[in-house]
Amino acid sequence: MSEDDRIKGYAAGLLEIARGEGQLDRVEREMYRVARAVEGSEELRGTLSDPRIPIERRQGIIADLLGGRAAELTVAAIDFIVASGRAKDLPEIADALTEAAAATRSREVAEIRSAVELDDDTVRRLAAALGKATGKQVEVKVVVDPSVVGGIVARVGDTVIDGSVRRRLDSLRHALRAG
Repeated sequence: MSEDDRIKGYAAGLLEIARGEGQLDRVEREMYRVARAVEGSEELRGTLSDPRIPIERRQGIIADLLGGRAAELTVAAIDFIVASGRAKDLPEIADALTEAAAATRSREVAEIRSAVELDDDTVRRLAAALGKATGKQVEVKVVVDPSVVGGIVARVGDTVIDGSVRRRLDSLRHALRAG
C-alpha cells in the first residue's frame, strides 16, 4: 500500500465515522486547524512524531492542547493517528479529509493564505471570486501565514493564484536584476 493510499484510507475512515456521528463539519474544521498548527510548529510536529516519547505522553499533549476545545471524536482521531505512528502525516490526513468532505458536498477546497485573519465578508467575496475564476463551487479554508507578508495566496486544486506582496516584491527584484 502506498503512502498516498494509506493517508486517503485514514481520511476515508475518519470521514465515515464523523458522518455517522453527525459531526463531519466540526471534525473536519478542527482537524484542519490542528493540522495547520502541527504544520506551523516544528517543535509540536517533532514531539508528536518522536517514537522515543511514550505514546501516553504524546496523547497527553494532545489532551492539553485540545481538551474542552474540540469534539471528543476529533481528539480520539488525533490520538489514534499519533498512537499509530502517523503523526507526521496528520496535515496530509486532515487535508485529505477536508477534500473528501468537500467532495461529498460537490465542492472543492480553496485554501487562502493571508498574513492576517480575514473577516467573514472578505471570505465570502473571495469564495465567490474564486468560484467564478475556476468555474467550481468552492469551500474556503483560511490559513493565517505571516510569510505571505501582505495580500493573499489562493489554491484551488492545482490552480494557484498568488496575489501576495512577497510575489510582487520578488517579481520587482527579478525585473530590476534583468534590466
